[in-house]
Amino acid sequence: MDEGKRKRLAAAGWAIGDTEQFLSLTAQELAMVRIHEALASGVKSARQAAGITQMELAERLGSSQSRVAKIEAADPGVSVDLLIRASLAAGRTVDEVGRLVSEAGSQRKRPVRTRRARATTRAGDPEQA
Repeated sequence: MDEGKRKRLAAAGWAIGDTEQFLSLTAQELAMVRIHEALASGVKSARQAAGITQMELAERLGSSQSRVAKIEAADPGVSVDLLIRASLAAGRTVDEVGRLVSEAGSQRKRPVRTRRARATTRAGDPEQA
């Protein structure tokens, strides 16, 4: 983000930080989130590359199509174990799964904008009196 944009956002009351700061994540928690997202994305791309449907992948996993949709959407209720099994069932190799995990750890932080509460009250508010 360029410095001019950063200054304009700060002047408008926005705070600039990253995902880790916004969610108060530890380094380990952030790593797990990134790994989870990378594996979920990897399942979808492998399934599409293999030319199979969510239903076909579900059959390979002994699961349901809706569960595969949750896997591909990185639903927090999906375990890393299931993400790995789905990756393999979609045609990824163990080495490819390992690369997904490794690359997730080297992702650069993305800035997050959050709105700060204003310290002043508006005219007409009961607290103003």
